[in-house]
Amino acid sequence: MTMSDTEAQPNKAAPDAARIEAIIRGRMGDPFELLGPHRDADGTMTLTVFAPDAAKVTAVTPEGDDLAPLERVNPEGVFWGKLPEGFEFGTPYRLRMKAGTHEWERDDPYRFTPVLGEMDEYLVAEGRHEEIWKRLGAHPISHEGVDGVCFAVWAPNARRVSVVGHFNAWDGRRHPLRRRFGAGLWELFVPGLAIGDLYKFEIVGAHGDLQPLKADPMSFRQEQPPSTGSIVHGMHRHEWQDAEWMARRNEATLHEKPVSIYEVHLGSWRRGADGEVLDYDTIGAMLVDYLRDMNFTHVEFMPVSEHPFTGSWGYQPVGLFAPTSRYGTPEQFAAMVDRLHQAGIGVIVDWVPAHFPTDAHGLANFDGTALYEHADPRQGFHQDWNTLIYNFGRNEVANFLRCSGTFWLDKYHIDALRVDAVASMLYLDYSRNEGEWIPNQYGGRENLDAIEFLKNTNHQVQLRTPGAATIAEESTAFPGVSRPVDQGGLGFDFKWNMGWMHDSLSYIQEDPINRKYHHHQMTFSIHYAWSENFVLPISHDEVVHGKGSLLNKMPGDRWQKFANLRAYLGFMWTHPGKKLLFMGCEFGQEREWNHDQSLDWHLLEDEKHKGAQNLVRDLNRIYRDERALHVLDCDPAGFEWVDGADDQKSIFAFLRKGRSGSRPALVISNMTPVVREDYRIGVPEGGEWMELLNTDAEIYGGSGVINSGRITARPEECHGRSVSLSLTLPPLATVVLVPDR
Repeated sequence: MTMSDTEAQPNKAAPDAARIEAIIRGRMGDPFELLGPHRDADGTMTLTVFAPDAAKVTAVTPEGDDLAPLERVNPEGVFWGKLPEGFEFGTPYRLRMKAGTHEWERDDPYRFTPVLGEMDEYLVAEGRHEEIWKRLGAHPISHEGVDGVCFAVWAPNARRVSVVGHFNAWDGRRHPLRRRFGAGLWELFVPGLAIGDLYKFEIVGAHGDLQPLKADPMSFRQEQPPSTGSIVHGMHRHEWQDAEWMARRNEATLHEKPVSIYEVHLGSWRRGADGEVLDYDTIGAMLVDYLRDMNFTHVEFMPVSEHPFTGSWGYQPVGLFAPTSRYGTPEQFAAMVDRLHQAGIGVIVDWVPAHFPTDAHGLANFDGTALYEHADPRQGFHQDWNTLIYNFGRNEVANFLRCSGTFWLDKYHIDALRVDAVASMLYLDYSRNEGEWIPNQYGGRENLDAIEFLKNTNHQVQLRTPGAATIAEESTAFPGVSRPVDQGGLGFDFKWNMGWMHDSLSYIQEDPINRKYHHHQMTFSIHYAWSENFVLPISHDEVVHGKGSLLNKMPGDRWQKFANLRAYLGFMWTHPGKKLLFMGCEFGQEREWNHDQSLDWHLLEDEKHKGAQNLVRDLNRIYRDERALHVLDCDPAGFEWVDGADDQKSIFAFLRKGRSGSRPALVISNMTPVVREDYRIGVPEGGEWMELLNTDAEIYGGSGVINSGRITARPEECHGRSVSLSLTLPPLATVVLVPDR
């Protein structure tokens, strides 16, 4: 019988025309209803294949022996035939295809059983699949003895979901996924695919409209922007060498440890000689040397999750499980973290569950509906950033987000998540006018779903990765941000102290002659210093978009600018709380930060800039070595005012204290350019004291007004203490003294 005869007189047992039409028009919701082997009512096993490139298709054994020739029952490439007697479901076979002189073989994806189990469906629907990255996404596996890739995605309202790529000419009809009705999941094992294959999902939405091609929400690797495809990769294949670090980290929390964080944007910390962006390997090697030299305990990376727009600095991510390909592969990112750990440096990453971009290839309107976001813009759209807001009340969305956080801690050994824009998550009326938001069920402004999401996330972090931490960027007075969940808090380990940052920067920008009128801005933070476990942040947000550099916030001539900078950093490093400093601030970067170019490292040829860097190096060292400066950072017992009321001279004097037996540290900041001779200060014990650090020292670029040698505490009452020291206070400087014991 000729092909034209077959088309004119189709086999009456062949699939009905409606189903064939659905396949070739891309409207088949579940391809397994038609494709693959089926048993007819009379018990006959038949096989249907869609192969639009083939002129001839034959089912063959894995060894290459013919099983059954298939008839072409539709001119657009649908083939059908009866399988030999004795053929059963699960019997392996391959498809031999021919077009002209070209002949090839492949396995039929529609002969394989599902990869996902019923428990996966149940846990996804319940929002309790805590390792969802192991099941959804693209996973290179061996299934029923055949190598390939299992694709799985959540799209409950879609009419059809297909995986497309170069391997199928980006034709969504060729690999439609199996629908799993229980949880809105779709999956397909595609034999023959492997690591490196490019893919996206083609989705027919709830109303029959074809969506823009979507990147895989759970891909481990994506193309380098501006390309937007996902890349089959599987979990990174790095062999970790940081067991000693991980064991030590898991023994205790950070609250009593020195935590001095260097915030880094990987694309602009350093660049190559021609301005080119460096890869994870190169940056990692440089960072290890620099951070060890500078005595920082941690590095914090601005978001490393894949993001389409470089100018968002990563704060509008689309690939929450994929390290950005701008700087290399997942293996290179893992190796950088490993290298830092082996050097004794902790790694923090910024994590952004507060919002996501509207890019067509991302999560927006994913299955033709507002799936990840709220449909109502009063709940689902950030006016400030033109981004979408996750629907934290939906089990599957909360599960996806929570796992995206714990994934970095688990699989990339990240030590802490700094959670971005928490305030925008907590309040339904965040940055909205009356009538632009929807109250919660009790009529309040708190986002109860987001609050529950944050609590559950912090609980899972503590449960799954002991020793890892979460840090909230939260700018309001929301109570209990860093209080444990079982005590009514949100469960974060730390919170950024935005109040301290705003007040202290406002103070230091005043001309010294006016600072006596703003004294309270430097003392007020002590009133609430232990209401939370705080990190003191001077972050990227303070040196961009017209805000100027930290150095250029300082008043006065060039000498005074550097002196003010040094005095301010000395005050910051001795104030209760962990420390965070944005890259470049440590050496007095003069221009505000630009993400498109390297920091101005050439400034270190100038003694003032080099001196500021020397100071930060020594501040980190004494903060680490002197227990009084860090062990009780989160405990009011670690701080005591000596004199916080000398507003006329703009002097601040306080003690930092450790546990019993450790020596205290006396800190004095003189925030005027006047040298104070024979300045008497009460101290808690007699004997000899010594100047541990003086920000006016010549090595830091100062004028060299120091207190050299041992200073004996005399039995002369001062500041309510029976003994005191007579000191020379340098101009615009912070001094740290300790007992010589």
